Amino acid sequence: MIPASRGPIPVPMSPSSRHAPGGRVLALLLAGFVTLLAACSNSEAASGLGDEAAGPESADWQVVTAVDGLIHPWGIAFVSESEWLVTERPGRLRVVRDGALVDEPVDGVPQVHASNQGGLLDVALHPDFDTNRLVYLSYSRDVGGGQTTTAVVRGEFDGSALTGVEDVVETRAVAGPGRHYGSRIDFDADGYLYVTVGDRGQRDRAQDLTDHVGTTLRLHDDGRVPEDNPFVGRDDALPEIWTYGNRNAQGQAVDLERNIVWQNEHGPRGGDELNRMEAGLNYGWPEITHGINYDGSELTPDTARAGMEQPVVHWTPSIAVSGMALYTGDVFPEWQGDLFVGALRQQHIRRLHMADGEVVEQEVMLDDLGVRFREIAQGPDGLLYLLTDERNGEILRLEPAGGE
Repeated sequence: MIPASRGPIPVPMSPSSRHAPGGRVLALLLAGFVTLLAACSNSEAASGLGDEAAGPESADWQVVTAVDGLIHPWGIAFVSESEWLVTERPGRLRVVRDGALVDEPVDGVPQVHASNQGGLLDVALHPDFDTNRLVYLSYSRDVGGGQTTTAVVRGEFDGSALTGVEDVVETRAVAGPGRHYGSRIDFDADGYLYVTVGDRGQRDRAQDLTDHVGTTLRLHDDGRVPEDNPFVGRDDALPEIWTYGNRNAQGQAVDLERNIVWQNEHGPRGGDELNRMEAGLNYGWPEITHGINYDGSELTPDTARAGMEQPVVHWTPSIAVSGMALYTGDVFPEWQGDLFVGALRQQHIRRLHMADGEVVEQEVMLDDLGVRFREIAQGPDGLLYLLTDERNGEILRLEPAGGE
């Protein structure tokens, strides 16, 4: 296969082959398939990309189907190498055990309002899960009157059920159902919980500090507000807020070694962003954006303003960003420190080669599968797991070529 290029960043595509026995297997040989940043579009080059080459000249990997039969899987958490928890957006928490999907969903999951983008969303384990067995779930909650919001609960997992389920937070992001719940949940190295909340399709609320819409929340594990949150003690702000001016962050990755929180968020038509999140900062939505309205009209003339953060990278046209993982494993040493971002609309995985907190190179992967990638996570085995946002959704695994 002759390498081809496409998209806003010309990227040579990897050759692939399909092997029917044992499920989908694509041996994708990376032989110098890297993005040369000199060929980047002006909009992406201007957003912080460099021209440094990434990693060794080649690496061999393949993607295999680890599990299928899921309905729009959204989040994944690894209890161990052999036991995983997976959310399905319609409202089920599923168990994968020893490579097989357990027939019965986990009992004790709260009722979700599954409509359009809403439903059962992310799942995370408490940092001390081995001793307390606490599992966290985020979801869209019906709050009455035809309104919904983003909520997070936690409960003890006994292998088949959640018990003692209690609220961690019910956000004040109340709006009509269906749009922009955000809802990635992750812990940092100090045990603080970060919750992304979308703008619920009501963009101007993202600049209002008395509202949870369009924010990142930082909480103790039980939902209490940390005393050092940036807006604690202010009468004109909610104390849970850690960042604001975010549109709809659906990818989040925490660098536990450096205690850095990375997020990606959807722009409107254009202007998807990668951001490094820091306490108290305003990320600009909707006052600044590299995107436009869906009807093609101008949303704002500004891509920058004083007091508002610029993205590390923006994607214009949009790739429709989704889940994100920071690779720290030893299986693929050439990927260590790189971010992997899912793309829904453009149906690929994008590897962002990082150096000194900047994206210096991008590579498009797996665009030949024709599926929407919802989440990316690194397993305890050092491999990458990819959730496909499909009616017959799969968990795909990236592993060394020739592996099982």
